[in-house]
Amino acid sequence: MSIEGLISVAKGEAPADLLFSNAKIVNTLSGEIEEGNVAIYGEKIAGVGDYQLGKEVIDLKGKYLSPALIDGHIHPESSLLHIARYAEAVVPRGVCAIVTDLHEIANVKGLKGVEYMLNCAQALPLDLYFMVPSCVPATSLETSGAHLTAKDVATALHWDHTIGLGEVMNFPGVLAADKEVLVKIASAKGKIVDGHAPGLGGKELNAYIASGIHSDHESTSYEEAREKLLRGMYVMIREGSSEKNLEALLPLVTDKTYKRCLFVVDDRDCADLMEDGDIDAVVRKAIGLGLDPIRAIQLATINTADYFRLEGLGAIAPGYMANLIFFDELASLKAEMVFYRGKLVAEQGKPLFSPTVLDDEAMTHTVNIKPFTVDALRMPAPEGASPVIEIVPDQIITKKVEERARIKDGFVVPDIERDILKLAVVERHKATGNIGLGLVKGFGLKKGALASSIAHDSHNVVVVGTNDEDIYIAIKEIERLQGGLVIAADGEVLGSLPLPIAGLLSTEPLETVVSKLEKLKEIAAKLGSKPPHPFDNLSLLALPVIPELRLTDMGLVDVAAFKLIG
Repeated sequence: MSIEGLISVAKGEAPADLLFSNAKIVNTLSGEIEEGNVAIYGEKIAGVGDYQLGKEVIDLKGKYLSPALIDGHIHPESSLLHIARYAEAVVPRGVCAIVTDLHEIANVKGLKGVEYMLNCAQALPLDLYFMVPSCVPATSLETSGAHLTAKDVATALHWDHTIGLGEVMNFPGVLAADKEVLVKIASAKGKIVDGHAPGLGGKELNAYIASGIHSDHESTSYEEAREKLLRGMYVMIREGSSEKNLEALLPLVTDKTYKRCLFVVDDRDCADLMEDGDIDAVVRKAIGLGLDPIRAIQLATINTADYFRLEGLGAIAPGYMANLIFFDELASLKAEMVFYRGKLVAEQGKPLFSPTVLDDEAMTHTVNIKPFTVDALRMPAPEGASPVIEIVPDQIITKKVEERARIKDGFVVPDIERDILKLAVVERHKATGNIGLGLVKGFGLKKGALASSIAHDSHNVVVVGTNDEDIYIAIKEIERLQGGLVIAADGEVLGSLPLPIAGLLSTEPLETVVSKLEKLKEIAAKLGSKPPHPFDNLSLLALPVIPELRLTDMGLVDVAAFKLIG
């Protein structure tokens, strides 16, 4: 492609490589629908208007033509899919760009894990814009597989695909003016710096923003999001598999504020991707809740591109990338064809590309647990009440409650009738022997145990259960599989989903992974599990940067106090 050729096509002197005629063009720049033709030359849009010449002409017959969607904050690892399989799932839905810090695999394998993912994404019809993970590990209150220093962050900030610094989860470190945290933020000067500030307000919020942080995706109430917007933040309105904030935050989007808002999913599992979609599902739901369809598309295209300074993305205009989708109805946003850089890459929901999954021995065999016996899971009886993690339905936050635990022979045991179960986090990177033990309320299990090698953000093995024996069996099966999801009951393994890449990802196709995951959900439900996405809920119980109470391999963490309490 040459600039001279682009100009010639734009002037109407030469035929377009591809011409879309009779289109209803979603103009995300003006917020209106135009009728006309769109000329494509090579990877780019040459012009919008009365173009007639095209080597290939697609008559849209009045269908809508929109810029492809952009997911502005996503951890693709949470889909359980290798990045190549993830692209197969989302590109046919009109998603041609994502912004991610890849901090899940970074917590297991460091920058080598990130480079592996970036290399695998090179040949995909999906632009992966990288934000360097700022907090690996997220805190000093857990054991991760890697540690990214300020020097590591500064190095990665100069990589080709890097556009900024990923969510600064260590907000207590920012407020305490921790030197290393501040050096990381300073090293990203001139680039985008994403935030992560659940519940922050008042002067603490002012201090957090003043450090150089530009956005937040953790708001769960209108009042919280509005304060952050008023103080200068871009508000990422999140609707994932476990974190559902769209309905509460959508009233924030008005004619005066919408340019400072964008849609994200953060975490979305493979079953939701297959059934409902990615960022396209958020746009559809927003429209269903009453948001103007064009505005909803703006919050998943041009607003995201503008915030992240993604030149040439998010609109249909001369010089922009020809990342385009067309569809019949605005409200459904069901992509009939998807074009990436002017080439057809998906049609009628099916990918037209064959991704390659790169083999790398360094990304496998990452579960390294120090040998232990079932007795290591016993919890001595406390004096008085015990702190209990209570799950909040459809939210990432938890509640800290005090309950008198059931005691037997001097040890705490699960209380199935009161739904107070045992929770354990077993360190799996360095064979330290660390095992954090606690109690959790809200799973509803009547028997057995659920275990996962996905435990945000350090990804140790997390397991919830009704008895120590099944908890132990589930952990040992995770170790045997070298990562995955497992259910055990009555002394045997009832089901599993292997995740061999860093203990996080499957290389199998979307449909296969979803089938195995759905089977696990069915088994969990039969055992009494209440959450619709039990493994998603389980994976978040070890995340010590989200209020109120969490469990890591080092013990219980009071997030507000930012300290271990047992």
